[in-house]
Amino acid sequence: MSAPAPAKTPAPLAYKRIVLKLGGEALQGKLGYGIDPDQTAIIAGRIKEIYKLGLEIAIVIGGGNIFRGIAVSARGIDRATADYMGMLATVINSMALQDALEKSGVFTRVQTAIKMEQLAEPYIRRRAIRHLEKGRVVIFAGGTGNPYFTTDTAAALRAVEIGADVILKATKVDGVYTSDPLKDNTARKFKSLKYIDVLKKGLKVMDATSISLCMDNNLPIIVFNLMKDGNLKKAVTGKPIGTIVK
Repeated sequence: MSAPAPAKTPAPLAYKRIVLKLGGEALQGKLGYGIDPDQTAIIAGRIKEIYKLGLEIAIVIGGGNIFRGIAVSARGIDRATADYMGMLATVINSMALQDALEKSGVFTRVQTAIKMEQLAEPYIRRRAIRHLEKGRVVIFAGGTGNPYFTTDTAAALRAVEIGADVILKATKVDGVYTSDPLKDNTARKFKSLKYIDVLKKGLKVMDATSISLCMDNNLPIIVFNLMKDGNLKKAVTGKPIGTIVK
């Protein structure tokens, strides 16, 4: 009789605590707008895969699949009003993702920068950290709670506040390129970048405010393709993937 196969040991984690930045468009799937429950379930499954490794996970999600404040303000709505409307869209997305995660067996909490007690907890830094320490995924909704700031800036701010080791910026492409690879066949991918190069070159990684905040606090950013199965696990276990900004 042959000896039993040795038990597989889990891949070592490169980080203890992360902030995963999702665009609202990640939830729309093939619909092209709004929230696709099937696509949301797929994303929840990928988050569960790294959750089972023992990683502490916080998530910031945008609202572009429902409402984009900058675009609407350009058409005549007051910018502050439009931004607040966008913040409400992030709460809707956070609730949808929470539902998908909890259906897959992942304990979550939604904390919002705009108080709405019937729907979510208010953002309290120490409570958020305690949730993470207890093994709950924390979803930060409502952006920073202030107009004129993007959810990229919210992700950088929350990551610094909770002492995250890295921001994982999930996109539809596998890193940062010299130009849009979906439109330009000659676009060249960067394996790594310095913060200052992102700012000087005007590369669309995250907005300038969030990049500056990460630079001031030495917080690395990994830009990768979430749509490809296994990429999220590769990112948290330190395997080369996407583009790292540091």
